[in-house]
Parts: sequence; C-alpha cells; structure tokens
Amino acid sequence: MFVLISDCEEVPGALTQIDASNGQIFGVNSEGYIYTLYSVYGNPWIQLPGALTHVTTGPSGVWGVDSYHNVYRLVGGNWILITGSLKQIDAGGSQFVVGVNMNDEICCLPKSSAITADDNSSLSWIHIEGKFKYYSCGPLGCWGVNSADTIYYRHGVTPDSCTDSRWQNVPGALSMIEVGTEGDVYGVNSAGDIYRREGITKENPIGTTWEQVDKKIGKAKHVSYDLDRLWVVTTEGNIFKCKQPWVLERTPGRYMVALA
Repeated sequence: MFVLISDCEEVPGALTQIDASNGQIFGVNSEGYIYTLYSVYGNPWIQLPGALTHVTTGPSGVWGVDSYHNVYRLVGGNWILITGSLKQIDAGGSQFVVGVNMNDEICCLPKSSAITADDNSSLSWIHIEGKFKYYSCGPLGCWGVNSADTIYYRHGVTPDSCTDSRWQNVPGALSMIEVGTEGDVYGVNSAGDIYRREGITKENPIGTTWEQVDKKIGKAKHVSYDLDRLWVVTTEGNIFKCKQPWVLERTPGRYMVALA
C-alpha cells in the first residue's frame, strides 16, 4: 500500500475550520472570530469583522454561516446577510454555492443567483435529494458525506443545474470532505486521519483509490487544498501548511482506517 508523505510546517494561530482557494485562506476559531491570509506566505492572520462558525472561499466569492445558521457573503469588506439557513457552506463550485442545513438537507444556489446575491436579493435555495452533514464542490463535481460517514459523488453537476444528476456511492468512510480549486479531493475520517483521492481526471472525476496522507502533526479535524498546499487544522486547533510534491512510500502491513 502506498502512503502519502507530507512536508508540513506549523502556522501560528488557532482555528477550528479553514478554507483555501486561489491563494486566499480563510478560517474561524472556537470563538467564531474570522481570520484571513490573502497569501500563502502572509503572516500573521488578519481578523475580519463579524462572527461565523464556518467560512468558505471560491469562484463565487467568500461566504459564511453563523451559529444561528444565517448565511452571509463578503461584499466590499462587509458581511451581507443572504436569504437562507445553513450550518455548512461551500463556494468551491463554478460560481455556484452549496451547503447543508441543520436537518442535513442538501442545498444549492445556482450561478445565476450566487453571482448577484446581496442583501436585496430574495433567493430560493434548491433542495437536492438525500441528506449530508458535509458537502463540497469543485470543477469536476461535488462530494458529500452523511451522518454515517458514507461518501458520495454527484454526477452531472453544472453551474446552473443542481438537481439533474445522480449520486454514486464511493467506498470508504470520512467525517468531512473538501474539493480543491483544481479538483483535488481530501477528507478526514473519525480517527483524525487524512486521505487524498487518487486517479481523478476529467474523464474519471470519481478517481480510483484513497491514499492516506502520513503526517506527524496529530489528529486532523479539518482540511482544505489549494495551489499545491494542504491546509490542516488539528483537533487541538493547531494549523499546518503541507507542501507538494508528495513522496510515495510503500508501507507493508499498514491499513487505511477510512476504508475498513
């Protein structure tokens, strides 16, 4: 079995969730404070106004949700209240936004609505069949995990069509999953192990196998991938930046917990 070895550097600060896209990094801490690094080389973190429990950045902008499940979009440096109610949100699709609400219902805001959304917009989120606790999209499709940590891939997703597609179960078990700007897929399982989906191409967007990312940074809680860097938040709130390229090493007798 091949295990991915990563070169990780600790980044000052403490977060509970992180998201990266096109060189921009956003995160929130345990008190709901919002921080950003606009450059992977930037330091320290810059605090933004407001309070959120989950933040996301992507082609459709910067969005977030608070502890009351209110939805916000960052416009001109200010958080604008947007119609909707979500507990987790993702802006990684091709200018459309997805998320899940407090009942694990899956929601999508098509590109036509997402790119113009502001506090004057009366938006109707589209509900998608199924229930997830985490949902994330990228240029080659959308991935989600449910309350049982079962993994699914959504076929046929387009910027203006959230529902005309189908689910495919993907072997494995993850507690959260994130799709990177270029379509890379990473996830964390209930034991805090990180996995990367191998074999993803335009012709085969679902990929082939899960490979474990070997690390010496403790148990992971949340990950995000962008521009050849994997950003990791541990269960203790520590932040790590792990660089490419990956070095493959055969490790006999080692098993991937996520696929057990």
